[in-house]
Amino acid sequence: QVELVESGGGSVQAGGSLRLSCATSGDIFRYITMRWYRQAPGKQRELVASITPGDVTTYADSLKDRFTISRDNAKNTAYLQMMSLKPEDTAVYYCNTRLPSGLQRWGQGTAVTVSS
Repeated sequence: QVELVESGGGSVQAGGSLRLSCATSGDIFRYITMRWYRQAPGKQRELVASITPGDVTTYADSLKDRFTISRDNAKNTAYLQMMSLKPEDTAVYYCNTRLPSGLQRWGQGTAVTVSS
């Protein structure tokens, strides 16, 4: 059973930075693509970034200049470094993966609030 636990959210002023972490249980972390999604109040959940087992990364076009996704296979952890944060980045950020069986796993989310 793979479980995802996010951490690192909080409140920050515009222009600040945060690094989110997604700790993953189980032995298959190095074989699975990891994704970060976010959901702002009143909006649909959107894909922020993804990273494959081979470290190929993709980003939402509007975020690629400020956000960086990475992974540490030794720690079974994925990260999302967020720079130059804006109030519109305020959202709950979720870690996600799809297991080899096809099942999706989501973390519980970590809230990010950016004040102007």
